Amino acid sequence: MTFVRDLSAVLREGGFRRLFAVRLVSQLSDGVFQVALASNLLFSPERAPDARSIAVALTVVLLPFTALGPFVGVLLDRWPRRLVIIGANTVRVALLLLLAVDVAHRDQGPLFYSLVLVTLSVNRFLLAGLSAGQPRVVPSVFLVTANSVGPTCGSLTYLVGLAAGGAVRGLGGSDPLILVIGAACYGLSAVVALRLPGLGPSLDEVPSDVRRAAGDVLHGMAAAVRHLPPLARLALGVASAVRLPYAVVLVATVLLYRNYFPGPGTGFEGVGVAAGAAGVGFGAAAVATPVLTARIGTGRYVALLSALAGVVVVVPGALFTPWAITVASFGLGVTTQGVKICVDTTVQQVVADVYRGRLFVLYDVLFNAVLILGVILAAVVLPPDGASYAVVVGAGLWYLGVAALVGRHWPARPHRARTGPDGDPSEASPLDE
Repeated sequence: MTFVRDLSAVLREGGFRRLFAVRLVSQLSDGVFQVALASNLLFSPERAPDARSIAVALTVVLLPFTALGPFVGVLLDRWPRRLVIIGANTVRVALLLLLAVDVAHRDQGPLFYSLVLVTLSVNRFLLAGLSAGQPRVVPSVFLVTANSVGPTCGSLTYLVGLAAGGAVRGLGGSDPLILVIGAACYGLSAVVALRLPGLGPSLDEVPSDVRRAAGDVLHGMAAAVRHLPPLARLALGVASAVRLPYAVVLVATVLLYRNYFPGPGTGFEGVGVAAGAAGVGFGAAAVATPVLTARIGTGRYVALLSALAGVVVVVPGALFTPWAITVASFGLGVTTQGVKICVDTTVQQVVADVYRGRLFVLYDVLFNAVLILGVILAAVVLPPDGASYAVVVGAGLWYLGVAALVGRHWPARPHRARTGPDGDPSEASPLDE
């Protein structure tokens, strides 16, 4: 198989293997952490969250990083990314230990939310650094495969972390214990990151005026946006657009398993099954994306995935049964991850290295902002039990609209940016698809 051959080739790259290992251990830790977070915010016996309370919780978690993301992005293009990754994991060890103490005292006040906010913000910092540094350890011809394997396997290990944290909880383990286990895993990730090679950025490749621009946060981000090629703008727009209905469906899924489906196997366990199905979809996308993009082109593939998302969210999603939600979760896992792989690869190929860190943080900022809009929209349109035919049909039509947009505007032969002698990455050469 082409995928197996390409996977074997990319894993022969020592730098990629180390970066891959850091991602896996970090996202395993994320899964363990999220079990304790969900237990406290969404499935605590003392709480009965509706769409509005879920929206408030997610907004509180995501909004600060949405505002601070551009500032973080400039630092990713100025500081050694390897040291940033090591430092991010080390900081998260301390944060989770503080959270464990706070949760042990049954506090869900400002300190709890502040620690959660900082922990998740550092996590976005880390993931953006991993993506920005990946072209330094992978030949360009294998970037699609690397972007399939890295984030997708990271998502799968995240689900393993969820399962591990859920198992500890099911065996009677407390949330503070789960947080301590997560902190230990972050510490292991920091140790693994010590073996990473240099991941840039290449400030020596550009003149001092760009270096000075990177020293000013707002000017640095503005410079990155000015040099954003049209295809990268379209790709980031598409990646953001598909998150809006995804956020609504996410809130609806929690409400359905909490308030609509009767009997055992629902609640926290049911959401875990849906998350597992989405994880299997991530894995399927990792296998299919390099093969299909090579055969039909990235633009056609993204349009196909968006259209498929529009179908699966309605059929079987609108049946509102646990098995239907599980199947729909698998389909959205395939489509969402497939689009992300394509967008990651496109941005890496058409954006120069000196701007790449800022652009990947901009990617995360857009992702979070649209998620916030989605959960706010969910709070407005969803009933308390999460079951709404109108919302499901609206989400399906939105996905189909994105598919039409991509089919109309994504170029058949994208171009790769080259950094010219003046540091301007606007010069381009065609990419073979």
